[in-house]
Amino acid sequence: MELDIQKLAINALPVIFAITLHEAAHGYVARHFGDQTAWKAGRVSANPLRHIDPVGTILVPALILLASHASLLFGWAKPVPVNFGNLRRPKQDMLWVAAAGPAANLAMALAWAFLLKLVVIMPDHAYSDAMAEMGRAGLFVNTGLMMLNLLPLPPLDGGRIMVSLLPHRAAWQFAQLERFGLLILLVLLFTGVLDYVMFPLMGLFLLLVKTLFGI
Repeated sequence: MELDIQKLAINALPVIFAITLHEAAHGYVARHFGDQTAWKAGRVSANPLRHIDPVGTILVPALILLASHASLLFGWAKPVPVNFGNLRRPKQDMLWVAAAGPAANLAMALAWAFLLKLVVIMPDHAYSDAMAEMGRAGLFVNTGLMMLNLLPLPPLDGGRIMVSLLPHRAAWQFAQLERFGLLILLVLLFTGVLDYVMFPLMGLFLLLVKTLFGI
């Protein structure tokens, strides 16, 4: 039990920031392109308390982490409200708003990789192991969230990017998948198909990052 609590504590910070800053990034970019909805709601903030969903950000990740012995992490935050109709160019600007979340996860993944590199080059100290574990968790979690959200399935960010890129008629037809998006995602998850898609992508990205940072 003590070991599980330790793992939970080490993984808590990377998980919370991976989920909440992903959402804050959507609101920040939406504001830049003309939609003030998230800004007025106080959601363009790095304060995790503004984004935490008690179930999706705390309870579910904690239970999954403990049940999987720290081999799997998953969760969500309160979705940031975005009114795409308020964007200056709704269809075109949707791409940047949607891409902002995965881009935030990319930045955080690189930041955690940098922490891992610091652990490698610094002399050992009392917190070396904990910092290394936290760095690995941050890199893994942000890579997973980035790759998952880039899947071309509405309402995931990748689906919204596709809607932005497709011609108007095809975009409208593709957007109709959003009502079934969660069901499709659950089917892919429980049939194992999602693993076949996600793991190779995550493995390639992690290999590139580890090569880049020499870790």
